[in-house]
Amino acid sequence: MKDINRVMACVDLSDYSKEIIEYALALADGSETVILLFNVINSRDVDSLRTVGHHFPEKINVESYIERVQAERHQIIQEMIEEHFLQYKAQIKILFRVGIPYKTILEAIETEKVDLVVIASKGKSNLIGTLHGSNAEKVFRHSPVPVLSVRDRERFSRNRSMRNQ
Repeated sequence: MKDINRVMACVDLSDYSKEIIEYALALADGSETVILLFNVINSRDVDSLRTVGHHFPEKINVESYIERVQAERHQIIQEMIEEHFLQYKAQIKILFRVGIPYKTILEAIETEKVDLVVIASKGKSNLIGTLHGSNAEKVFRHSPVPVLSVRDRERFSRNRSMRNQ
């Protein structure tokens, strides 16, 4: 079996984020595996702001927006680490990128030399994401490394699905 030295845990700050980190750490299994907590600032939001900012440059600064969002998300992730994963802090690295989520994740797999990805099967997506295929699904289909899907155990339990038949 191949060594797992770098695990990318894709955290979108949805309800799944804590569980994604738990699975990533469980896969590290006490080794010195680096856990990359990876968050994508969606370029769709940045592009919309850039369009509006073009008309109101004195009021809207896109770079400031990106810095503010990154700082806010970093704070939330840092608090989650300190509250639940403090003993693993030394092996956790937080990364942010701006882009189309699935493309940015796939690029980071290569640039960060990731051996395994942990991602929620459903995260913070809107209807358009559902209609065009989820980011997680695209990562599953195109990832050059194994991908672990984290799901809501209650929602997908066998007993529940059998009751609904």
